Amino acid sequence: MKSTIFALLICFAFCNANAQLTPFESSADKNYTATYSEIIAYYQKLGKQYQQMKLVNYGMTDVGKPLTLVVLSRDKVFDPAIIKKQNKRVLLINNGIHPGEPEGIDASMMITRDLLKKNALPKDVVICVIAVYNIDGCLNRGQSRINQNGPRAYGFRGNYRNLDLNRDFIKADSRNALAFEQILNTWNPEIFLDNHTSDGADYQYVMTLIETQKDKQNPILAEYTSKTLSPELYKRMKTSGYEMTPYVESEDASPDSGIVSFLETPRFATGYTAQHNIISYITETHMLKPFDKRVYATYDFMQALIDIYQRDAKLVGEVKRKADEQVRRQQTFALNWELDKEHYDTLIFKGYAAGHKPSEVSGLPRLYYDRSKPYTKTIKYFDNYKAGLTADKPLAYVIPQAWGKVIDLFNLNKVAMKRLSHDTTIDLQMYYIADYKTPSRPYEGHYLHNSVKLTPVEVKVKFYAGDYVVYTNQALNRYIVETLEPQGVDSFFAWNFFDSVLGAKEYFSDYVFEDVAADLLKKDPELKKKLDDEKLKDPKLASSAGAQLNFVYRNSPYFEKTYLRYPVGRLLTNTKLDLK
Repeated sequence: MKSTIFALLICFAFCNANAQLTPFESSADKNYTATYSEIIAYYQKLGKQYQQMKLVNYGMTDVGKPLTLVVLSRDKVFDPAIIKKQNKRVLLINNGIHPGEPEGIDASMMITRDLLKKNALPKDVVICVIAVYNIDGCLNRGQSRINQNGPRAYGFRGNYRNLDLNRDFIKADSRNALAFEQILNTWNPEIFLDNHTSDGADYQYVMTLIETQKDKQNPILAEYTSKTLSPELYKRMKTSGYEMTPYVESEDASPDSGIVSFLETPRFATGYTAQHNIISYITETHMLKPFDKRVYATYDFMQALIDIYQRDAKLVGEVKRKADEQVRRQQTFALNWELDKEHYDTLIFKGYAAGHKPSEVSGLPRLYYDRSKPYTKTIKYFDNYKAGLTADKPLAYVIPQAWGKVIDLFNLNKVAMKRLSHDTTIDLQMYYIADYKTPSRPYEGHYLHNSVKLTPVEVKVKFYAGDYVVYTNQALNRYIVETLEPQGVDSFFAWNFFDSVLGAKEYFSDYVFEDVAADLLKKDPELKKKLDDEKLKDPKLASSAGAQLNFVYRNSPYFEKTYLRYPVGRLLTNTKLDLK
């Protein structure tokens, strides 16, 4: 009888252990990534077994399924407000933004189980894991990444609206992005990790890393990440057997020419989180390495990050507090960045010899890498950027309530705003859009404006009760300034939020305006001189009656004052406003 009970206990233990294996681990060749239903079912089973874990659903993604957040709390506290009051830190991990890059999905399932099973959750860090972000693409399962070595089947890069969700953070066209922003601004992590798979050159490393570009990052955060956190991550990954290098984006055809530090602007996850003064990383495992090694490397990186975060929990909290305070006081903000090719660092790089041979397809020379010729050499690392355009922050921005998406996103991002209590005429600075360029083809559903030129004017403008005033004394100043200044590389203007101001609404009938224009020129000698001067400079104007009428119209009192006027005002002086 005792032997029967013992056998049953062993069988139960064995079956329970097997039940905790992930679909990746259960596959014979370790070349399998979990499906969406398997991911959710796995976490649901773990949640029933362990009280230190809770699943929380946020919003509804474009495919009609909620975004599931896995929360791991050693003290079983799952209220983010209480967690912050307890002076605990938060780590947010995102997976499957590109479901064809699924290592983070499977590695997160494994590390979640192991932390719970071993009772090894960090004491001072609550871990939040987005099980799979692009649920839409995860459901669209097949084979679409021809350059990749496994797994056997995986999700598609685009979501249900065919958006690349890693270009959607600042514009938030997808409901996925809205749910993500709700998570970020509810849990307020100090560190964020986004798990990916690389493309591009061939080299010896399984894991490469993108960290928030140091010159773009808040300098207080950059001091900690560049001198403490990142070097320790590189050290621990080397010890684990998965030595890392910075993400490989070659200056020329192959890494021998040097690699360039990736600049993640706010359209990307880590560019957006950097606006919130969050320390941010992207893992990029190498596409040609076996899938199992990519999963294990991602696991080891997450474990290293969790361990260091726990060790430095108090320090990270203090660094974040100081960074927030500095940004509150910061006066000048970079709106775009340019690579400094004259100044570069060097690094030891382990690659494969690159060469060219005749293509069997075209007969023309093609690039290839010879894995029989590995090398270790010193290469250039272009990791310095200079601020291009900058803007001094105003005392406050005034945003008409008509621009609802801007207001909605500011509310979602917890930007502090006040509202005018009654109709008010305000002396402030307004921009006129003097020039801009727009591509002929759309990018992620938008015709992204660039090379924006502005004409600032001091003017009185009437705003209305309920319009919004955003003072720039906030830790979110980077987000505020970089979205509202039209010249920002990922500003709301660049992403077409304000395109309706680019079109005139009134015009004139030529035969009617002829007499009005003639009268204007008789009564206004300065206007006539201005027209005559322009005709001398521009033969096309001189030979076109319609163009001359239009010139007079644009310089007349009848021309609409709001045409090409950017609607967000800049309050430069400490004006008393009645606010609610």
